[in-house]
Amino acid sequence: MRRNEVDENVALIFGVTGLVGREIVKRLLTSKQRWRIYGVARNPEISSLTKMYNFISCDLLNASETKQSLSPLQDIVSHVFWVTWSGEYPLDSDKCCLQNKMMLTNALDAILPNATRLKHFSLQTGMKHYVSLVGEGSSLCYYSEKCPRKSSGRNFYYVLEDLLKEKITGNSVVWSVHRPGLLMGSSTRTLYNFMGSLCVYGAMCKYLNLPFVFGGTRECWEESYIDGSDSNLVAEQHIFAATSGRVRAKGEAFNAINGVGFTWKEIWPEIGKKLGVQVNETTMFDEGFSFDKEMGKRKHVWGEIVAKEKLVRTEIDDLANWVFMDLLFRFPSKLLGKREKVDKFGFKRRYRTLDSILYWIDVMRDEKLIPL
Repeated sequence: MRRNEVDENVALIFGVTGLVGREIVKRLLTSKQRWRIYGVARNPEISSLTKMYNFISCDLLNASETKQSLSPLQDIVSHVFWVTWSGEYPLDSDKCCLQNKMMLTNALDAILPNATRLKHFSLQTGMKHYVSLVGEGSSLCYYSEKCPRKSSGRNFYYVLEDLLKEKITGNSVVWSVHRPGLLMGSSTRTLYNFMGSLCVYGAMCKYLNLPFVFGGTRECWEESYIDGSDSNLVAEQHIFAATSGRVRAKGEAFNAINGVGFTWKEIWPEIGKKLGVQVNETTMFDEGFSFDKEMGKRKHVWGEIVAKEKLVRTEIDDLANWVFMDLLFRFPSKLLGKREKVDKFGFKRRYRTLDSILYWIDVMRDEKLIPL
């Protein structure tokens, strides 16, 4: 270890090209503290941000590749941020649990044996920690971190928490868990990319002169049922937990949500106005509309928009996931959380979800991912 490495923080970010990983990088780069940053992902992103940290291309499912790529860092890394996951298999499936456990196992086996400087491991899961997709009803409940695990179905979030509890024992390393709701940010490397899907949908509606409608259930349209989570807020919360010194116990869990409720019915007209599309307040809700059916058949249009507007070259699948939009707007359960715990620990940042959406539209325009 070189002498100057003792005095600096060294971050290792898994999932560095994703919604939250990118924002952790940005905040560490502008921090008053001195940080050296290593970021891990399978492929680099379509952005100059990759040049501002040490990017490591690595398939975490490959144990030997992971060890070769990461073991040289084990005696210098001070903070780990795990904001990645594999969505190859259906959620709540045994294969999904096994694959995500394998990724984390391979990473821990590579960095823990001689992790002499490691102080904090920050794990990101999600608010689905509190519900099962195996029919447990949709009664209204505001979930706190004390809520017990669901007994039905499988949840890889539980698997990851249990693995950290097993692996990080008997030493001074603290680990924390952060559970966002509907993430809002900018990335071309995210499977469930709400902002990407919303903005591509808006751009296609504008280009084709189509009405900008909400396709989903009336309950999801009129009632609060999910919390927004701005990637800025989630990244800040990760860093706060890892560096403030206020999180001292192993396994402290925190909801990572904006903290201000909303309904799509209230904010949809403002979203449409921002995107410059037609919004008829009497017909903007259409329970029969399917994003996958209606926008999936117009896939070729995105290429035309990219060329016409001289945008960064992306495929539509880099940004939009129509199946996810259909599931999101027809979610069968209420998934609302409390954030009193993280407030008491001293992290009191809050965002309005409409403000988050409008902000990220501007960011994606600035990045030339979507048209003005």
